[in-house]
Amino acid sequence: MRTIMIMAAGALIAAGVMHLNKANAEEPIKRTDLVQHDIDVPGHEAAQVRVDFAPGAFAPKHRHPGEEIAYVLEGALEYELDGQKPVTLKAGQSLFIPSGIAHSARNVGDGMASELATYIVEKGEPLVVPVK
Repeated sequence: MRTIMIMAAGALIAAGVMHLNKANAEEPIKRTDLVQHDIDVPGHEAAQVRVDFAPGAFAPKHRHPGEEIAYVLEGALEYELDGQKPVTLKAGQSLFIPSGIAHSARNVGDGMASELATYIVEKGEPLVVPVK
């Protein structure tokens, strides 16, 4: 009986791990909100978000209602800002993205890539606005 219980527990753990791996594979870009707070600039707030990119993941063109500073935590990300040549940043490098400028990002490395995005944005506006 004990052997059957151990085998059943092992099967449940294996199924859970497979489910987690499947869920991670289905989520090429994961955003984790870290902090959002009012600042002294009237009508504005600061927000900080961690963005994790699976290998090859692409964040299509979008813009923000304020400035963004992107700091690459790991991997290599290629950013393309409207009107500029693409730039590839590696861990430890950062990029300033002016208010309202459409841009995209792509993981161009072999493994996971992550950025810490810091925003100074208009309060009450959506943080990310897709661009067609």
